[in-house]
Amino acid sequence: LCTILLKCDKILHKGHHLVGCSDTEREDMYGLDGEEIYYYNFNKNKAVVAIPEFADSVSFRFPTDFEPCVYSTKICKDFLNKRVRDTDLKCKSVSIYFPVFTDPPQTSIYPRDDVVVSVENTLICHVTGFFPPPVRVSWSKNNVNVTENITLSQYRPSSDGTYNLFSMLKIIPLEGETYSCTVNHKALQQPQTKIWDVEAVLPGIGPSAFCGVGLTLGLFGVVTGAYFCIKAHTNCSQLSLMSDCTTVKTC
Repeated sequence: LCTILLKCDKILHKGHHLVGCSDTEREDMYGLDGEEIYYYNFNKNKAVVAIPEFADSVSFRFPTDFEPCVYSTKICKDFLNKRVRDTDLKCKSVSIYFPVFTDPPQTSIYPRDDVVVSVENTLICHVTGFFPPPVRVSWSKNNVNVTENITLSQYRPSSDGTYNLFSMLKIIPLEGETYSCTVNHKALQQPQTKIWDVEAVLPGIGPSAFCGVGLTLGLFGVVTGAYFCIKAHTNCSQLSLMSDCTTVKTC
């Protein structure tokens, strides 16, 4: 992987432009404060806005000329091939080979929104702390591979030199279903799998039951209090009337 990372600091914000390439992949991505703004899709020859739907719109003019993107990744690949050849020749000449440093990924899986059965949601598989790219992410539902409704973010650089990415799967959760996200990386001895069970996040009846009991007790208290207030007021009125009558008879 060949990576060119350009950073520009302005007050409290940090922008970055990442150009990456490998034997099979290319990447040209712009971001701000560690988040993607947009990237170039080489398969469709267009820019893809990566800002989430819930985020505020950004007053930014996206480029329409993608020749620089294609050219920069070509330069990246040419540089990578040349560097590999030169390094290989030097190592062979002195019979020394340096080990390749790798960092295994850490994976987590979670829903984007609060889970409601039969309501569309998005499962997010966050893969972080790995080096070098690439990683392979796959999804399954009830132990059956899933290939549709999946989106994958670009590789994002972290401050420690590792990378992270997100894989997202649109689902309609039903009780009893099980989803899993499996990650493959050269630093792992075996694939890393995280499981998400719909039953584990079904809303419980406990809070609703307690709320209902509390409301019932509250209403009962109000009615009881009102009853005793009215009864006390009636008794006071009767005592006052009896006192007046006694006074008249005495006179």
